[in-house]
Amino acid sequence: MKKFIPLSVPNFNGNEKKYVLETIDTEWVSTSGKQIGQFENKIADYVGAAGAVACQSGTAGIHLAMLSLGIGKEDIVLVPTLTFIAAVNPVKYVGATPIFFDCDEFLTIDVSKVEKFCEEECQVLEDKLIHKETNKCIRAIIVVHVFGNLADMYEIMRIAEKYHIKVVEDATEALGSYYTEGVYKGKYAGTIGDIGVYSFNGNKIITTGGGGMIVSNNALLLDRCKHLSTQAKSDMVYFDHDEIGYNYRMTNLQAALGLAQLEQLEEFIEKKKNNYELYNRLGINLKPFRGNIRPNYWFYSYQSKDRDKLIQYLTEHQIQSRPIWKLIHTLGPYKNESKYNIVQAYYFYNLIVNIPCSSQLCDEEVKYVSKCIYEFNSFV
Repeated sequence: MKKFIPLSVPNFNGNEKKYVLETIDTEWVSTSGKQIGQFENKIADYVGAAGAVACQSGTAGIHLAMLSLGIGKEDIVLVPTLTFIAAVNPVKYVGATPIFFDCDEFLTIDVSKVEKFCEEECQVLEDKLIHKETNKCIRAIIVVHVFGNLADMYEIMRIAEKYHIKVVEDATEALGSYYTEGVYKGKYAGTIGDIGVYSFNGNKIITTGGGGMIVSNNALLLDRCKHLSTQAKSDMVYFDHDEIGYNYRMTNLQAALGLAQLEQLEEFIEKKKNNYELYNRLGINLKPFRGNIRPNYWFYSYQSKDRDKLIQYLTEHQIQSRPIWKLIHTLGPYKNESKYNIVQAYYFYNLIVNIPCSSQLCDEEVKYVSKCIYEFNSFV
């Protein structure tokens, strides 16, 4: 097979052109228009949230979440090191301090280490968790649902309640993932903590080209996010602005695209599930998802002791793949920040290869990728 097989690309086989052309015909293409409100309502309905606020990106959504929770320069936010840097940068946008944590076997934040840190490195004073070393308040934790997996939200929420910590769910990779068992049965990624964020970047399970969405069951948080995302405009006619705001509102064009994509989301998930299972049947043992969830199967993770050589081999055979992200605490902007007992993240960083997982990936392409991986393994 000589055809190039990309890692993850959009799937536009629905009403995308129809809905986008409708916005052009009506000339409502910018940050006003009925499609934005419709997209917000449909996302909220789909995940079972009280409401939603559309924004320009998942990163903007996390930034707005930080601001809505009142997090600032005297605060600490607990974050994972094994994630895309956009999950952590907003902590710095608001002047707060990150402390980095290890991952568990499902690549999500290690909750046992989070709890041990809270017990041993902090103390509760007047309903606030205070970091003994810096005397700063631990205000929040950012939980990333990596590759469509779900972090252990049962333990996260128990720890958060015990230690008075706000929970921000970075569900940018996990739209459509939900719990199938326990007290959170039927709860979608992004709807369990105080506030959640989705991304519609071009490689996500549904896309608006760019764009993001904030969800919450707290109307005050949502109102705050919307106000700040629209330049903090307090008077819509006379351009009165009551504080520093941001140009973070989604465009109507993007929302129109999102409406068409959302109509196909369950179909995309089913196709990605089928391809995931086909890889495994062909002997490509992909990393499993947590057992008590319905994942969205966004990205597939294959473990190889020869990670870089495998990526090069696949590239030579017209197959796009990639390593997992560099650990954030090792990157230049964060190398002097605090970290807590990071071990397993190094292990997975050296092993994980993401292989093609697009929702329109056909059986022949899955078989070809599998064949190439099998051939590579027979050589090394």
